[in-house]
Amino acid sequence: MSKLPIWLRMISNAAASLVLGFLVLPILAVVPASFNKASFIALPPRNYSGVWYERFFEDVEWQTSLYNSLQVAVIATAIAVVLGTLAAIGLRRLSGRWRASITALFLAPMIVPVVVTAVALYRSALDVGLSGTIFGMSLGHMILALPFVVINVGIALRGVDDNWLKAASGLGGGSWTVFRTITLPNIVPGIVGGAIFSFITSFDEVVVAVFLAGYSNKTLPVKIWESIRLEFTPVIAVAATMMIVLAIVLFAVAQFASRSQGNSAR
Repeated sequence: MSKLPIWLRMISNAAASLVLGFLVLPILAVVPASFNKASFIALPPRNYSGVWYERFFEDVEWQTSLYNSLQVAVIATAIAVVLGTLAAIGLRRLSGRWRASITALFLAPMIVPVVVTAVALYRSALDVGLSGTIFGMSLGHMILALPFVVINVGIALRGVDDNWLKAASGLGGGSWTVFRTITLPNIVPGIVGGAIFSFITSFDEVVVAVFLAGYSNKTLPVKIWESIRLEFTPVIAVAATMMIVLAIVLFAVAQFASRSQGNSAR
């Protein structure tokens, strides 16, 4: 297959860069807005200041919402990683229609509108007394995050040869030993990727959180939503900036873990 001419590749790269910039720059615009000295959001800011960061960390409600978001995301990610990894391993052992049907069931939260899922979770949480609790929100976010773990771990499992597992079993290794020494080391990148996507999904999610959060258990996205309706100050941009920075850091960690795993495999 012949390569594209260099001028055509340059045009393609430039077009892709323009499209990427068109999509990303409006999101990154909240970063300079968070350093606006005035009490309203303006782009570009006339005067720069970190006063709104001080307001954010001095406000108890913003601190509580940030802590709630981190707490919910950690719990949701932990449960999603365990269940999603087990589900991906189980799906690998199935074949035919059963595998396709059960896979579709696990991926349903990515297809069904979030508001439909939120209403169903809200009604179920009321029945079991989990509405307005941290654990209830964590379970709701876990359902939304589970498909990302199943997909990432499922892709990683494709690199695990069945002959390796048979050889380990033939040498006397039990199921746990085979998983710990053969399967787990090879699917670590998939687990890390699924965990990061799960954490970001939970940390940024607002629809389910609006339905399940109580007054004292509001997450950061819910607090941002309420603040936009009442007042539009740069402190909202500060909260959004923190969410963006966290997402960038987690993706960097994922890339580092993936490269480290690749280097160790060599």
